Amino acid sequence: MEKGIALSERPKDEEKASKAKKQPKQPKPPKDPRAPPAKKEKVPNAPAAPIDPNSMFKEGFLKTVHSERPSEHVITRFPPEPNGFLHIGHSKAIAINFGFARYHGGDCYLRFDDTNPEAEEEKYFVAIREMIEWLGFKPYKITYSSDNFDRLYELAEDLINRDGAYVCHCTDTEVKLQRGGENHGPRYACSHRSRPKEESLAEFRAMRDGKYKPKEAFLRMKQNLEDGNPQMWDLSAYRILEAEHHRTGSKWRIYPTYDFTHCLCDSFEKISHSLCTTEFQLSRVSYEWLCDALEVYKPMQREYGRLNVTGTILSKRKIARLVNKNIVRGWDDPRLYTLIALRRRGIPPGAILSFINELGVSNALTNIQLARLDQSVRRYLEQTVPRLMLVLDPIPVVIDNLPDDFLEEIELPFSPKDPSMGCHIVPFTKTVYIDRSDFREVDSKDYFRLAPGKAVGLLKVPFPISATSFEKDESTGLVTKVHAHYEKPEEDTTFKKPKTYIQWVASSPKHKSPIKAEVRFFNSLFKSENPDAAEGGFLKDVNPDSEEIYHNAMIETGLVEVQTRAPWPAEEGEKEVAAKAAGPETVRFQGLRVAYFAMDKDSAERKVVLNRIVSLKEDAGKTT
Repeated sequence: MEKGIALSERPKDEEKASKAKKQPKQPKPPKDPRAPPAKKEKVPNAPAAPIDPNSMFKEGFLKTVHSERPSEHVITRFPPEPNGFLHIGHSKAIAINFGFARYHGGDCYLRFDDTNPEAEEEKYFVAIREMIEWLGFKPYKITYSSDNFDRLYELAEDLINRDGAYVCHCTDTEVKLQRGGENHGPRYACSHRSRPKEESLAEFRAMRDGKYKPKEAFLRMKQNLEDGNPQMWDLSAYRILEAEHHRTGSKWRIYPTYDFTHCLCDSFEKISHSLCTTEFQLSRVSYEWLCDALEVYKPMQREYGRLNVTGTILSKRKIARLVNKNIVRGWDDPRLYTLIALRRRGIPPGAILSFINELGVSNALTNIQLARLDQSVRRYLEQTVPRLMLVLDPIPVVIDNLPDDFLEEIELPFSPKDPSMGCHIVPFTKTVYIDRSDFREVDSKDYFRLAPGKAVGLLKVPFPISATSFEKDESTGLVTKVHAHYEKPEEDTTFKKPKTYIQWVASSPKHKSPIKAEVRFFNSLFKSENPDAAEGGFLKDVNPDSEEIYHNAMIETGLVEVQTRAPWPAEEGEKEVAAKAAGPETVRFQGLRVAYFAMDKDSAERKVVLNRIVSLKEDAGKTT
């Protein structure tokens, strides 16, 4: 099990700045003998100033994009394929498209690119919509590429009549050879390219009416084979698919391709700025070619670098293998980087948007290590969630010199840096529980927590305790109980302040303390930075220690108030959520000296299950 995290030491002094040239000293004004010495005003702790949430739109790539076409009414779109769950990389596309429109006072469509009925499922439509709303965005309209199937078909016939498309019967191998083949040889036209447009139109209608089976015929755009851009080598516009569509049923046997559909749906919706990743940079030429060929409104396409996170996998096909082999609990397993998994783990939507904003936007691919995301999330949680005491592996400490019915109610702040979070009361009694890692049977000079003959402070308790003896289970060798003395000094005497304070939870049936919990610590699902490159494939790279479970953890009673006041924080898509409707993952807090946690959906009325969101700091293994 991972060891408890010790109190952080004071940070080392910052590196001294280079010495400036000494200026001659100015004479000091004479002191007023009657004036009292000036006192430094004590400034309360305050959260660090947040990064401007709109900085990604005010500078750099996106500022330039807007200046290229400073539209009076900015209209963008987010066009996902409903064939899988969104992942962390999609959060950048959502933040850019919805955020760009919102920043400029415009609108953003959510358009489902539902042109492949063989891979689309209703659960993906629902999950995509939920994730966009969770991130705090509301689509101007929810549309579907299939809304335009009739109109797209009419434009396909129009393109044929303009001699801009033809029906082809070539095999995949023949098409590859026409485009130069694997050896990049000369390109040449398909034999069907020169067929009369009337013949192509008849054949296209035959495709529609069921004359051909899949791959026996398809509509190709008549572009420019001499162009060096592969996106101009007579791309496919329509293909035959024998599958029922979730919205149009069996009406269609032919479906438009992405290259035909995307730019025209952008045109129909009067998109001003079509923002996509750089993998579509070459497609800009064919995008503009088709709009020009049909003489329709042409949006401006611009491309930004996509977000890639190393140390994990984002492929739908590979995640499905992890799910099917029961390596993870499902698509929302907190060790994955789908957005539903990050939500279940407890990462707030505002933390994800803050992370994207910090990275900025350019046309360069952004490769980010998992630790970089954790660092950003940690910084966000530091300012936004309350503090509670939690003990992962509890052992009882009986304070022998306190009466059996001793009770002192201790006031604890939910945040030492934000008084607006308020305070709560916890009981302090004769028996308290501390973490097993905070007690040693044998003391040493470099150890500052509880040990025989050594005192330690209990957070916010007026005086320290010192261990006097302990009991063990001889069969396991584990300490089962510690006896201690409450070091309350006599009147008019002072006590020596302990070097370390530790978290604790008291036993008090009256206060229903402690609250018992199962705590799940999630580590990286993979052992390497590039699981796909592992010998034997990514499944051989799975970390056997990616999950550690503490079945007998204890939490202080402040959790009850934290639950009733959720969500923490009430920002982005969780802003308007009332406590009763808030998901368990919105109950977030910092377990003092341990980590940041959120409640898991496996929690029940009498069962609390917690997920570790992130550690308190990157070098969480440090002990004192």
